[in-house]
Amino acid sequence: METQIRKILGHYGFRGESCQVTAHGTGLINRTWMVRETESGWRYILQRINHAVFKSPEAIAGNIREISTYLQAHAPGYLFESPLRTLKGEEMVQEAGEYFRLYRYVEGSHTLDVVANPGQAYEASRQFGMFTAQLAGFDTGKLRITLADFHNLPLRYAQYREAIKKGNPERILRSKEILEALESYSGISDQAQQLGCLPLRVIHHDTKISNILFDEQGKGMCVIDLDTIMPGYYISDAGDMMRTYLSPISEEEPDNERHAIRMEIFEAIAEGYLGEMGRLMQDEERQRFVYSGSFMIYMQALRFITDYLNNDVYYGSRYEGHNLVRGTNQLVLLQKYTEKADQMQKIVREYFRR
Repeated sequence: METQIRKILGHYGFRGESCQVTAHGTGLINRTWMVRETESGWRYILQRINHAVFKSPEAIAGNIREISTYLQAHAPGYLFESPLRTLKGEEMVQEAGEYFRLYRYVEGSHTLDVVANPGQAYEASRQFGMFTAQLAGFDTGKLRITLADFHNLPLRYAQYREAIKKGNPERILRSKEILEALESYSGISDQAQQLGCLPLRVIHHDTKISNILFDEQGKGMCVIDLDTIMPGYYISDAGDMMRTYLSPISEEEPDNERHAIRMEIFEAIAEGYLGEMGRLMQDEERQRFVYSGSFMIYMQALRFITDYLNNDVYYGSRYEGHNLVRGTNQLVLLQKYTEKADQMQKIVREYFRR
């Protein structure tokens, strides 16, 4: 692998022996390295695109190019990190059937893996809201789909129902209680059928806090990990923040009774995201802010359980019943989220009343 990386860096004009390369980050999809040029001390981020997940890396590059061009013309002061060009002017390097790209490292920046306090939630949600708001005038028709049906809840529900019919019989029987509980929330999928009334916007689609760069003072700097930028509904971004920020535990935690909805974090998400996007939202969008959390949590619960019933063919598993644990975890989170929904709605109404 080291020889391949040195060869890739050569496309950017680096001499292999002049660079130190170390593994970087905790991402599960793409593989990332830190590259330090020893003579200048400058640092870069080299990333290999997971071609098994992203079938068209050219579409990703094209989307980033279109957005970068728009922001340079309409918001030149906005920090948006685009890949560096090779000596031939290319946005990616293709080597042995794999795709690589190089970014400059933003000095003084760092990322977080979990939300520890409302300030972090505010800064992250503000950055994701700002990103979509800055692109309010962008023609979403210029963007290509990089992951088809990524947040198509009715499709995920249909796949779940198919898995109940054709999946592993023993696992279906073992999951009887959770399947009944998931079915009781099927109205969330029914509501998703009405989302066509919402405007398509430029959406990040993966708003976990690790996709924000923070400065040394803890202020948000910019969004990163741009592969899933596509046209979509804002509820994808708002909902994924609620799914991943509100509880103090992650979807991997087997003790799902430790889930709790931290209302101070919800208020921070609302203040940050709506502070940037609220003025742009149509009434139909404002009414669905709390629903967005139900949408994303329910969809992820369905996806984990569907994979469990289908013998873990998509997410895989590190131990027997791993996806059942994940799915149950998300179901418990959904139950606790639903219990707080009225309180959340009140907070949102008061925000827009102000």
